[in-house]
Amino acid sequence: MATDPATVLALPKPAWADEEVTMLYDMATKFLQAEIAPHYEAFEKAEIVDRASWEKAGANGLLCASMPEDYGGAGGSYAHESAIIEAISHVGVDGFGIALHNSIVAPYIAHYGSDEQKKKWLPKMASGELIGAIAMTEPGAGSDLQGVKTRAEKDGNHYRINGSKTFITNGQLANLIIVVAKTDPEKGAKGTSLIVVETDEVEGFERGRNLDKIGLKSNDTSELFFNDMRVPTANLLGHEEGQGFVQLMQQLPQERLQIGGTAIAMAERALALTIDYVKERGAFGRKVIDFQNTQFKLAELKTEVTIGRVFYNDCVARHVDGGLDPVTASMAKYWLSDLQGKVVDECLQLHGGYGYMNEYPIARMYRDARVQRIYGGTNEIMKLLIGRSL
Repeated sequence: MATDPATVLALPKPAWADEEVTMLYDMATKFLQAEIAPHYEAFEKAEIVDRASWEKAGANGLLCASMPEDYGGAGGSYAHESAIIEAISHVGVDGFGIALHNSIVAPYIAHYGSDEQKKKWLPKMASGELIGAIAMTEPGAGSDLQGVKTRAEKDGNHYRINGSKTFITNGQLANLIIVVAKTDPEKGAKGTSLIVVETDEVEGFERGRNLDKIGLKSNDTSELFFNDMRVPTANLLGHEEGQGFVQLMQQLPQERLQIGGTAIAMAERALALTIDYVKERGAFGRKVIDFQNTQFKLAELKTEVTIGRVFYNDCVARHVDGGLDPVTASMAKYWLSDLQGKVVDECLQLHGGYGYMNEYPIARMYRDARVQRIYGGTNEIMKLLIGRSL
């Protein structure tokens, strides 16, 4: 029987992983194993997860777990989102983009939306009727959000939006997109606003290519184009224009923590699968686990993954209590995604030639892990942010 990635480290559960969170993790794991994993190869080939899977996830309580019950959510916290994030990586369906929908897109509406906006959008996000994305990155502006060129100009009771975005996760399926735009370019960062676009209801919106990526194939990632796209001014997040940059800065720590959660969970899965593999694989008349080099390598990896898990658990505890600062979140994003890359690479090496074959899960993990050091702000940007705090 395969080793459970959730138990490979044999650590006690943190206080935030209470009975309710643990039950959600177990339920999410069973759902993903039964409803997503059997179709995952098809999703990888199609380079998109079908909308029906999103609706099933909503029906099973895996969408908007941390959103208030008054708006269709489950009334949980980031601890509940972490349970879902970890289940996704432990099952190995990393391209199912519900984590971004749940713990990145929905919180912007929950924190900055009016009561009317919350009632309009959050219940549909919880059901999967609306699939969320956030459009930050542009062809000429990645980690530097102050360089955004997309323009939103008032035109009566609408905004007229022009510009383009790229590398937008969930971009082919999303029908609720938070667009980062300049409402007053002369004010720089203070002229940035967040505007919600329901793509089914606007003209001037166009989806570009479903981008051909190295990994995370089943997670649709797109170009988006806005050509005189008219959006009601009522879709502005916040009470006034110019709050977008502050809103982004306030929410980025959770995005970076989420990336850290994905990283440590994949590292745990890679370690569990590799331990199983080397116990079964023979070489020179012995099992691969019997070689001292194998034992030493796995001892190093288990130690480092344990350190990573303890750090991540501490960050979640601090975040749930409202005390996770941006610098520590940046540390979590950079260090855990670096660790993920190292662990997956070392585990692939222990698989030998079979690790390079796509039929083995470690090969997909090798491809899927690489982007973690890039999105959410590159790890170099994380180090810059940490350096500024010294």
